[in-house]
Amino acid sequence: MRWVAVGSDGELEDIRKRRMLELRKRLAEGEQSSEQQEKELNAQKEAALRQILTYEARQRLSRLRLVKKDFVEQIELQLIQIAQSGRVKLPIDDKQLKQILIQLQPSRKEITFRRV
Repeated sequence: MRWVAVGSDGELEDIRKRRMLELRKRLAEGEQSSEQQEKELNAQKEAALRQILTYEARQRLSRLRLVKKDFVEQIELQLIQIAQSGRVKLPIDDKQLKQILIQLQPSRKEITFRRV
């Protein structure tokens, strides 16, 4: 077995710093590529929705997104799937979108209060 002696604590600290810089650089590059992929996916989704929905329907979804972001993201994906399968006549107008939203909206339970 062969032992290698490190000259000083300063050298060891320099090695640690270089290693940390390399790791940070790799992490930053990974984040940039994932952000770039996310931007590309969003651009493709927006382009598909422009073909699928009329202007008024897109406006309705954008207003709804302010309140129910997760719900709208699911709806958008479902609309793209519906359009790709050919199950609906394109473009979807505001009236049709309202009907789709009503069908896909989770059922609400009504709560009534009784005063005693």
